[in-house]
Amino acid sequence: MTGAAASVREAESEAAGVSRDEIRRVARESFGLERLHDDQLDAIEAAVRGRDVLVVRATGWGKSAVYQVAAALREGITVVVSPLIALQEDQLAGLSDTPHAPRAVALNSLRGARLRADAWRRLREGEAAIVLLAPEQLAKEDVRDELARLEVSMLVVDEAHCIASWGHDFRPDYLGIGAVAERLGRPPIVALTATASTPVGEEIIERLHLREPAVFLGDVDRPEIRLDVRRHTEDRDKRAAVLEEVSTLPRPGLLYVATRRATEEYAGELAERGLRTAAYHGALSASHRRRVHEAFAADEVDVVVATAAFGMGIDKANVRFVVHADTPDSIDGYYQELGRAGRDGESAQATLHYRPEDLGLRRYFAARHSDPSEMGALFNALRDGHVRRAALAEASGLSPRRVAALLTLFVDTGSVVIGRSGARLRRNADRADAVAAAIGRVEDRQRIDESRIDMLREYAETRRCRRQVLLGYFGQQLGEPCGNCDTCDHGAATAAADDSRAVERGFGVDDRVRHVEWGDGTVVSAEDDRIKVFFESEGYKVLSLHAVAENDLLERRAG
Repeated sequence: MTGAAASVREAESEAAGVSRDEIRRVARESFGLERLHDDQLDAIEAAVRGRDVLVVRATGWGKSAVYQVAAALREGITVVVSPLIALQEDQLAGLSDTPHAPRAVALNSLRGARLRADAWRRLREGEAAIVLLAPEQLAKEDVRDELARLEVSMLVVDEAHCIASWGHDFRPDYLGIGAVAERLGRPPIVALTATASTPVGEEIIERLHLREPAVFLGDVDRPEIRLDVRRHTEDRDKRAAVLEEVSTLPRPGLLYVATRRATEEYAGELAERGLRTAAYHGALSASHRRRVHEAFAADEVDVVVATAAFGMGIDKANVRFVVHADTPDSIDGYYQELGRAGRDGESAQATLHYRPEDLGLRRYFAARHSDPSEMGALFNALRDGHVRRAALAEASGLSPRRVAALLTLFVDTGSVVIGRSGARLRRNADRADAVAAAIGRVEDRQRIDESRIDMLREYAETRRCRRQVLLGYFGQQLGEPCGNCDTCDHGAATAAADDSRAVERGFGVDDRVRHVEWGDGTVVSAEDDRIKVFFESEGYKVLSLHAVAENDLLERRAG
């Protein structure tokens, strides 16, 4: 940043009532942060001024500092929504270890009635200024009532991609956050995530009802992480290669697998080779999962063998490798998981062991279940005047989890509105129309999930620089091959770049387009001879620019 630009920013910050020197002072004295990036300063300033903020930056950039420093500079309570208890506990411990930071409390299922009551007391009496809780807690009426009695000055949504139905880790309970914000007097909202492609970022803004947000989209590259794909034809050979690689890599590290059974099998075989291992999956008890997290954080485990249930928000700096024995369900999920390596800035390894046949398992997982009778039962319960999830579950005979999933479909297709008091049907909503629209949405989602698998196939089978392919998915262009992946080492990346046909592009990243068959979409990456477009009903498609021009397939659309 030039001296003139810095002076302008300083003057604007002063006019807003908080100087950048004051932000730096609080960051240094309260949190031990000796230096803030310019974008961090801008985001903190925007939040302190009361603006909504969206930050999409790579893991390790310092997103937590944005809300923490802003919380120290704003009067009142900061509510932080975090999707996992382990993530809440990590953030709580980090704040507790910083003596001059605002005090924080957590509200989650691990804390008994006495601890929760004490947390509410501390918030009411000003002993704590930050409360961390899961979206499931935020969905409870008594929790919302208690928060409404406090002076909530900021609402933070961590892992904000969880609110996007097109995202890889969608959580239905995130949908109610916008309505809760209104109930709390509509404090400024700060949304944070490490991975959000252009369509997901747009959906975060829409679903959280962000008002002219200050948006900070930055470099999501992790150049210190080497990217390799090892291709196999036989499962037996792949298994042997995974065990050999994990046994010889620097530790600690993570091995991701597709099934619960595989976590136990790989952990057992690695233990036989002398490694300290732990298996982790969603069916383990909460206490067992917590023990694995704690042991991994304390360097008491060399390798955690896990399903995708492990790792969101785990802030461990010295992870030296992330190996995938099985193909993940999307580029979004893969990038988030491999991003758990090398957070200390030192070199790290990310390897995907790939069999084309493994994609069949992912396609099976991607298959969506739609039962018109379940949808009809929920619609009838809503028509009978039930609004709370528990009452809807009882009246419809469905589980609360299933109710949440089906409500999401009805909200997405416009037949149901989520308000302060709960869910309600829109006036004149028709059951047959609502069910048909919801089923159509399920089919759209399945096509999108399958398109994500196709994008993974492209990454695994490309001859181009893998980092260019990976970053292109998130709308970031890398001008030259990275030199730190297997295709660059083998020379394939350079050869692929030389083979690229130079044609007039005509379309750029984030351009809005309309396809003659697939409808509206957004360009997410552009190369010399092709573009990748996310279509709202079809998912990701790679289009030849020659074919587009010859057949007049695309037209630009307004903003």
